[in-house]
Amino acid sequence: MQTSQSLLIDLKNKKYKPIYFLTGDEPYFIDEIANYIAENVLDEAEKSFNQLVMYGKETTVDEIVSQSKRYPMMSDYQVVIVREAQELSRNIESLLAYAENPMPSTLLVLLYKYKTLDKRKKLYKTIQKNGVLFESKRLYENQVGTWIQSFLHQKGYEITPKATAMLIEFLGTELTLVANELNKLFLSVTDEKKISPEIIESHIGLSKDFNNFELRKAIGERNYKKAAQIVRYFVQSPKEHPIVVSVGLLFSFFSQLLQYHGLEDKSAAQVASVLKINPYFVGEYQLASRNYTMKQASHVISVLRDIDLKSKGLGAGQVSQEELFKELLARIII
Repeated sequence: MQTSQSLLIDLKNKKYKPIYFLTGDEPYFIDEIANYIAENVLDEAEKSFNQLVMYGKETTVDEIVSQSKRYPMMSDYQVVIVREAQELSRNIESLLAYAENPMPSTLLVLLYKYKTLDKRKKLYKTIQKNGVLFESKRLYENQVGTWIQSFLHQKGYEITPKATAMLIEFLGTELTLVANELNKLFLSVTDEKKISPEIIESHIGLSKDFNNFELRKAIGERNYKKAAQIVRYFVQSPKEHPIVVSVGLLFSFFSQLLQYHGLEDKSAAQVASVLKINPYFVGEYQLASRNYTMKQASHVISVLRDIDLKSKGLGAGQVSQEELFKELLARIII
């Protein structure tokens, strides 16, 4: 199955297919492909007669097929884009007859977000044979940093590893949201070509010194004073800094630290590869491994599980985030 980048390369080289069935849980890549087709296959004059946008809630498979069978007017191609095509999921198999013999002069693009076709059915195999069936999967958190760097590189920008980590913490892994925030950033930062933590702090609002990655670093260093300062900052805005997010990040860190302890080859390249982290952060694991033995790291994971349950009201009644943060630091660092 093609990647979004290889598919876009084919489109840029005008290697068109009669059907583009775009499915999956990551809407960013689906929109990226559909928008490229909408903006680039036809010129502005051709679009007036040969480009149609339909919506799954407002149409039927039969109507889509009828439109797709039309011949283009004064153009080599027509483009039929069906947004919200997942609304047709109950009857989507009736597209089979058209998929078996699609119009070569039509680019039928179906945006089938948050759902996938049944791979056992004939429609799935037929679209694979005669068109493009692209499944857009959500990226894991450790893949989002690479995607951010690639996205910025295409725009002529660079970003520091720490600034990347801050973006992921603040915006999460929803690529559409990340891309929108970065596009806003380009409007504000016209002279800088390197996105730094200071720029993130200034324009997006996440503190470069008081965030979960700095908390993780302070705990890895067993720096109670610094960790306590960050926690005090967090409890002033509990909705913006929920303890469940902090616990999740720390759990991942100490789980990876256990992996680190088990490695025979602890070179930076090997650690980054096995733990799936940016080489920039390898030093944090090296330092933390000196401060926490394998047994101590296992104990920390146990503490984090306990704090996570308490934060969700299990076995502790109503306990404030401030108290839970204090307990976390006391049981891990002191």
